Amino acid sequence: MRYLAIRTEQLTKTYGHCRGIEDITLEVEPGEIFGILGLDGAGKTTYIRLLMGEIQPTRGEVLIFCLEQTRQRKEILPRVGYIPENRPHHIFGTVKTYLHPVAVVQGSSIWQEACSMAEQIGLELNTPLNYLSREHSTILSFIKAWIRKPDLMILDETTQNLPAIFQDTIYRHIQQLRRQGGAILLSSSSAAEMERICDRVAVFHKGRLVTVERGVHLRAKSLRRVEMRFAVPVQPEIFSCLPNLEDVQLEDNRLSCILRGDPDPLIKLVSQYRVVDLTSQQLSLDEVFRRNYGIRAA
Repeated sequence: MRYLAIRTEQLTKTYGHCRGIEDITLEVEPGEIFGILGLDGAGKTTYIRLLMGEIQPTRGEVLIFCLEQTRQRKEILPRVGYIPENRPHHIFGTVKTYLHPVAVVQGSSIWQEACSMAEQIGLELNTPLNYLSREHSTILSFIKAWIRKPDLMILDETTQNLPAIFQDTIYRHIQQLRRQGGAILLSSSSAAEMERICDRVAVFHKGRLVTVERGVHLRAKSLRRVEMRFAVPVQPEIFSCLPNLEDVQLEDNRLSCILRGDPDPLIKLVSQYRVVDLTSQQLSLDEVFRRNYGIRAA
């Protein structure tokens, strides 16, 4: 059997008459950053809880490091760093007492790195845990999981609503873990996040696997609403040469359109005109799903 960090075969979980997930077959390679993208209720957390053995499947198989989750969970868990979606808020102790016992087992250099990570995001080692904001508590949980150098890191919506500096810290360190051969599985409802960090992305919708995209292909499908205002009116014909523009609307000197993928051709085209205002915004995940996969949230 080929060695894989994760393999699930026809994994299904039902709750009475309600479906959690159905027939999910996926593989995650060592040294891969793998994403699960979906709207709320798509089945992302159910899938991850099945991986961690927190709930049992209705049918199907879960293998972690080629070990059966149902029979060999005690062998699997020490090798996994896991941050669940609903993390308990830390109450007792300080940042130092929370991190130090784990870090010293890995050696003094890891403790220094943990201290450096905490300092980068403004965490004082003597800060009581019950004083931490939810965002600081989340990043602290990540640091504790990361310093164990797990073979597999699982992050369930961990970066959602975090400040940019926290997100950058997480992205930088999971890239480092990947370079050391670790696998990372993260779930998100942000297509932009998946495009930025993942090697491959599984798209979930209503408990089913829609497709698995390579990160480069997902980036080529990225969708942004772009609006520009020019100093003088421009002719609509100039934009007909750009096949990655959709819903083009031009009124005098104002352009509104959907940009798919690479923005470079549009930037080069409009550079010959004086642009006095420009906005670019990611489309909602519901709209991305409708345009790319023909599915709706409702």
